[in-house]
Amino acid sequence: MRNIIGILAVFIAISCGKEEVKDYAKIEGKVKISNLDKFTIQGKNYSKDVIVNKDGSFSDTLKVEEGVFAISNGNDRVTLFLKNGYNLDIEFKGEKFSNGVIFKGEGSVTNNFIENKRSFYTSDFANPNSYFQLDKEQFEARLSEAKTLLKEYKDNAPNLDSIIVKMDDRNDQMFFGYIESNYERMHESMARLGKGKISPKFENYENFAGGTTSLDDLKGKYVYIDVWATWCAPCKAEIPHLKSLEKQYHGKNIEFVSISVDKQDAYETWKQMVKDEELGGIQLYADNNFESKFIAEYGINAIPRFILIDPDGKIVQADAPRPSSPNLKDLFTELGI
Repeated sequence: MRNIIGILAVFIAISCGKEEVKDYAKIEGKVKISNLDKFTIQGKNYSKDVIVNKDGSFSDTLKVEEGVFAISNGNDRVTLFLKNGYNLDIEFKGEKFSNGVIFKGEGSVTNNFIENKRSFYTSDFANPNSYFQLDKEQFEARLSEAKTLLKEYKDNAPNLDSIIVKMDDRNDQMFFGYIESNYERMHESMARLGKGKISPKFENYENFAGGTTSLDDLKGKYVYIDVWATWCAPCKAEIPHLKSLEKQYHGKNIEFVSISVDKQDAYETWKQMVKDEELGGIQLYADNNFESKFIAEYGINAIPRFILIDPDGKIVQADAPRPSSPNLKDLFTELGI
């Protein structure tokens, strides 16, 4: 009898000492966005609104299948990894979710790793052109620097969730595979399209306003070119910023030129969008979409793409900042526009 009681006592002690894994994840924290009453947690086949109190604080429980989710406030979002049992304290760095997050509590190691990787892939380290423009020795040094930084992120995240490890390894392999396999070709192209080089020319592109326009017609002014298409969501996201720039720099020594690379079956769509959106500047239609000589000579295979050319027809930047970037106005100021 004493043996049975002793065994039961040990069993009870073990059971009491082992914390039960909760069947939900908990998140809490405080937002810095004024008058935000809720945000959304979104994942595969999952969506839940989280109520935000008047002081910006929030707290909620989420029954989830482990995986990658987004904290979303419309177009502003940040990624996190959730699984039942997590208890995360979320500290937002700024008024936008995308300004960054610091995680504390159970699950913070994996999520701070994800946040570090997000910061990397939204920095200049993730811009292929920042590698392609370098000579071979500088290229190898920058590549090594980027890989060392990513290794530090992983070394500082022990017991990283296996799902994230697998996804992360695949993403890094794809990114660095692209950089390394395309360096020689793109470096040669960027050297050919470097600052001060004579720009490739477009000739007799259809002008929405009537007639045709060539790059030579615009000599004597800076030319800021937007290569876009009606089906391209990131291109359309830049339209309000571009329209604002056109108004701000109206009458200055610069022309804003938008070149559509829409295929022929979208020609009427292009004309209608220019009309409906009241697009300003010079609206042109490329003569053979992505196969157009001008587009090919600039090596454009992804849009939007922005190009800045000086009054003598020479390249200022073959891959210029987007209209939404504050760096663009800084560049204009530097050039005296």
